[in-house]
Amino acid sequence: MPESILVVDDDPDIARFVEVNLRSAGYDVSVASDGEEAIEKAGSLRPDLVLLDVMMPRIDGFEVAHRLRRNSQTSNTSIIMLTAKALATDKVLGLTAGADDYIIKPFDPIELLARVKGTLRRAKEMRNLSPLTGLPGNIRIQEEIERMVREELSFAVLYADLDNFKAYNDQEGFVQGDRLIQATARILQDAVMEFAGADGFVGHVGGDDFVAVVPPDVAEDVAKQVVASFDGQIKGFYAREDVERGYVEVEDRKGVMQRLPLAGISIGIATTRVRSFAHYGEAVSVATEMKQYAKREANSSYAIDRRKID
Repeated sequence: MPESILVVDDDPDIARFVEVNLRSAGYDVSVASDGEEAIEKAGSLRPDLVLLDVMMPRIDGFEVAHRLRRNSQTSNTSIIMLTAKALATDKVLGLTAGADDYIIKPFDPIELLARVKGTLRRAKEMRNLSPLTGLPGNIRIQEEIERMVREELSFAVLYADLDNFKAYNDQEGFVQGDRLIQATARILQDAVMEFAGADGFVGHVGGDDFVAVVPPDVAEDVAKQVVASFDGQIKGFYAREDVERGYVEVEDRKGVMQRLPLAGISIGIATTRVRSFAHYGEAVSVATEMKQYAKREANSSYAIDRRKID
């Protein structure tokens, strides 16, 4: 399905020029001739992007952008302002009102299409980021692994999640639980950057689940570093007495005191060193299986698939 764009300009010649060029590039285009019509169409059509002229009768582009950002139906819609004014103050007003980019008239089709493509790409990337950790989410994780499979590249998938996280979250509350997840994200990012650099990838599946994709020869180094860093930092999330005895005491719903271990991390590793993967799901499935093996250990641990498949 093509991405949709709403063109808003009171000059019919400019609106037609923009519409024709966008349609030629494969976009689904609608047109509005003033601010009120733009607000109405944006609410009903839910376009991916609004190309918005600044100088219009009735409601100018700044006010339209402001209203679109305040409306829950259009608050995440990308906006590019079109204007004949090149003053810095006008650009600031547009960006403050909620615009993502600014194009000065006159412009050529190449610049127009480049800015539209760039704005839509950034919006898509932002939608796929975890709001808690800022890491790529499930869509980007799948795309990254599928790219590695399609290009027949060597890679390892590390699937990590936290042990005893629910107990920690229930006892300490969601704010502290979120802090622990954010700390885990940083630990993974640091380890992947140290050993894989630009060849590494870290994504946040959701909750306390993470996926990293790295070259096979550094997979164990990354896992070891993550385990060591996590076990070193987790102590700071508990009271000193809990750390010293190695568990927390929690009263369950029946009023019975239970001893629960401190949170740990388990990592499963699937690698193309011992087998090839036909698709994303197969690689993640093997990494998940290995993670279950790692969870059998009492402490933070990792398990790597070493079963050769000819």
